[in-house]
Amino acid sequence: MRTPARLVAFGAGLAIVFAGAALAGGALDPLRDSGDAHGGGHGDDHSAAAPVAAGGHAPPGLAVADDDLRLVADTTTLPRAASTRWTFRIVDAHGDAVTDFDVEHEREMHLIVVRRDLSGYQHLHPRRDADGTWRVDLRLPAAGVYRAYADFSAGGRSSTLATDLFVAGAFTPRALPSPTPVDEAGGYRAELSAEGLEPGASAAIAYDLSRDGRPLTAIEPYLGADGHLVALREGDLAFLHVHPEESGTPGRIRFAAELPSAGRYRLFLQFRHDGAVRTVAHTLEVSP
Repeated sequence: MRTPARLVAFGAGLAIVFAGAALAGGALDPLRDSGDAHGGGHGDDHSAAAPVAAGGHAPPGLAVADDDLRLVADTTTLPRAASTRWTFRIVDAHGDAVTDFDVEHEREMHLIVVRRDLSGYQHLHPRRDADGTWRVDLRLPAAGVYRAYADFSAGGRSSTLATDLFVAGAFTPRALPSPTPVDEAGGYRAELSAEGLEPGASAAIAYDLSRDGRPLTAIEPYLGADGHLVALREGDLAFLHVHPEESGTPGRIRFAAELPSAGRYRLFLQFRHDGAVRTVAHTLEVSP
């Protein structure tokens, strides 16, 4: 088994560093767990993005516009710790709002919001008005700069467009959590493993989930899948999103994910159990 991308060591033989976050309401990201319908995985598989090369394309989520589509926000400045109705549109090359979207994973639009220090992760599902305006109640609890990703498909083409949102006030960035390959909280246990990691190649990533020492055999469907995985690259916050493959093992969720370059990433896995959406967050480092 070849593991070319080296992870920061936690135990002997590890090739990746995982910084674990609690499955059920952990302290690292206070917005991570929710039983509300706004709290889960989404969108199309964006795992095949490649690094920028001559004639190539950058990974999704780096730009506010892509080809003939553009994200237009009515405001990019929001108050702190107050629920605010945020509105935006996806416009075409003529500046007209797009009103025809494909339904992917039970929604037309999936909105990911995270602070640029990779804390405060949220997944929301905006509603669209007839004129193409998307609206969502958004609460950003702390000062700082946030990245908002609109993940959608229109005319059979998947897109992820993004913009920065600003919350005024004193801002102290959070460091990425200390590495730990296993997380335990509230009787839940999450163990993460990976094989075949190297920049630009497809890696096998697996989560083994259990509670009270028993595998989670009753993982509930959420947005049409057992789980959803979002990876954000530290620095530019490039966006990668993948969906699970058949694992054949109770309590295991497997992914084939491509990390386009060396560097540190923050991984967010979301799944539903006991009627609530659970989130696991890990930090990993991929070396050349």
